[in-house]
Amino acid sequence: MPHVIAAVAGLLLTALVAAVAGRHGTPFPLDADVHRWALDHRSPAVTDAAIVITATGSGVCAYALAAVAGALAVPGRRWWRGAVVGIAALAVGQLLRASLAIAVDRARPPASDWAWHASGPALPSGHTSTSALVAVGLAVALTYRSRRRFTRVVAAAVPATWALAVATSRVYLGMHWLTDVVAGWLLVTVLACTALPPLGALRTETGPDGRGGQEKTTVELP
Repeated sequence: MPHVIAAVAGLLLTALVAAVAGRHGTPFPLDADVHRWALDHRSPAVTDAAIVITATGSGVCAYALAAVAGALAVPGRRWWRGAVVGIAALAVGQLLRASLAIAVDRARPPASDWAWHASGPALPSGHTSTSALVAVGLAVALTYRSRRRFTRVVAAAVPATWALAVATSRVYLGMHWLTDVVAGWLLVTVLACTALPPLGALRTETGPDGRGGQEKTTVELP
C-alpha cells in the first residue's frame, strides 16, 4: 500500500509540476483567489501568530524536532543514533525539495504582499515540506511508543496539526501560492511512503536497543 500511495502522489506531483511549467509559473485561478482572500482577511494579531508559527517550520526548530523524532524512534542507549538519522533524513529531504524548486523555478507572489521575509523559488514550499517531514517523523515515533488507541490518535494529530498550521501560514503571509503548498505535501508523501517501510524493517531488525534481534511484543490485557 505505501508504494501505491507513493506512486499516486508522484503522478499528481508530476502533473502539477508540468501544469505549472506549462503556465510558466503563472498562478492558477484558485491560487489567485486564495491569495486575494488571505490579503483581504489579514489582521495584526493573526499575522503575528502566523509569523511565530511559520518560524517553527524551518531552521533550528525543525531540526531539533527531527532529532527528537529520531531519538524517540530508537529508545535506550542508542537514542543519539536515531537523532542523527532524524537530522540526516530531514537534510536529505530538504536537498531534494530545493533541487525540485530550482528546476521548476516558479516565482513567488509579489513581494509587496509578503508579511514576512522569504527567498528562493516557490514550488514546492520549503516550510511546508520541512514541517510535513518532521511531522511524519514525530507521528511515527510517538505512535510507535504509544500503547493506547487514544494516545496514538493524539500522537498523530498533534504533529499533523502543527504542519498544517505552518503550511497555512505560508499562504496567509502571502509568500506562497496554494499549489506550492500542495506540491510540498505531495513530495513529502512520496518521500515518506518510500523511506518509512525500509526504515521500519531496519528498526525491527536492530531491536529497541539498537543491538540486533527481534522486538518483543507487549500485549495489553483489558
